[in-house]
Amino acid sequence: MNRQMKRAQKRQGTDVDRAQAATQARRAQQQQKKERTGARQFLKEVRQELKKVIWPTRQELITYTIVVLVTVTVMTTFVFGLDVVFSRFVLKVFTQS
Repeated sequence: MNRQMKRAQKRQGTDVDRAQAATQARRAQQQQKKERTGARQFLKEVRQELKKVIWPTRQELITYTIVVLVTVTVMTTFVFGLDVVFSRFVLKVFTQS
């Protein structure tokens, strides 16, 4: 940061020291992130996070599964229909010549 910027910040009431402290804090966090955790610590954290998950009930799971299967069936049928229509069209165009 040059002198002109520092003077402008002082005139506007912006604290330069606060900005520098924030920059130092970000650098410290980045250095902390670079440290590796062990396998035991990783698995412990995974287990803690999985406890926070709201798992679906059996009925919700069945409902979601049915929705997915119906959607896949409908989309597959639609794409198959388009494929048949376009393939017949292409065959008609190229067999007429």
